[in-house]
Amino acid sequence: MIRLVALMMLASTVGAAESAVDIDTAAQIYQAAAIREQVRASLGTMPGQMRKLFSRDVSAPLSQEQLAAVTAAAERGFRIDVFEPPALSALAENLDAATVIKAKAFLASDLGRRMVDADVAAATLGEANIDKVMEGELAVPSTPKRDAIVDKLVRATHSAESTVQVFLSMGEAVAVGTAIGSGLDPSAVAERARKSSETNRAEMEETMRQPMRRFLAYSYRNLSDSDLKHMLSFLESSAGKRYVTAYNASMGAGFDAMGKRTGEQLGESLRELAQAHLDAPAENRVPPGIALPESPSAAPH
Repeated sequence: MIRLVALMMLASTVGAAESAVDIDTAAQIYQAAAIREQVRASLGTMPGQMRKLFSRDVSAPLSQEQLAAVTAAAERGFRIDVFEPPALSALAENLDAATVIKAKAFLASDLGRRMVDADVAAATLGEANIDKVMEGELAVPSTPKRDAIVDKLVRATHSAESTVQVFLSMGEAVAVGTAIGSGLDPSAVAERARKSSETNRAEMEETMRQPMRRFLAYSYRNLSDSDLKHMLSFLESSAGKRYVTAYNASMGAGFDAMGKRTGEQLGESLRELAQAHLDAPAENRVPPGIALPESPSAAPH
């Protein structure tokens, strides 16, 4: 829903009174929501995003050869076949039969199909245009009434919180995977990443609120005020809340898996480079800033 990064992880939780559904049932929701198409649209930018992530840490700078290894590792790690198995499992674990019925009905409706089309279109805007939208350089006309509806959508989807959460969790996954591949202590890396994330989470979430308002407004620019109200009605229902939570859990699991795969590939490459240059492997440590990017606006789109 809305922008891919805005619905990957939801901060709130839902009750699990009913049992999870099977993978085949989850796959029906996965297909109806066009998750594969949205994720694929983001994967092409990930090697460059990961390289930027590592390049920003001046305390432990990597050589051009090592940065090239980052790019290559991301190309091998951020793939749809790495994303889908854990994503589908998480989706199944967080859905229930009642939610599936109502979510399928909504997604199959005229409004649901137009919402999904808008989601896919937003995911395929490209990194440069997405950044322009979030920075306010590319905007659409609005009214106070529509702004109020968009604000409610931001709250209902926890878009700012989810954007920050996926960026931090993916950074941690890459860091831990790199530690494992490099023969370092992954628990120490994970703890450092966790502390760093929690210290800065609130500030990062607040920073993301206005950019996400802009992106929501742009993404759904062709939907009427009435359409947005009906979307909001579904999202705020019990089934809608559980659907969003399952959707976000799916995205989180998939991107975590790709982050870990990238980290493992990178760890192997850094170790090989260290051996080739007779350097100590410990020098190729995980840059300490990786789990705390400067801005979540660089997150996958």
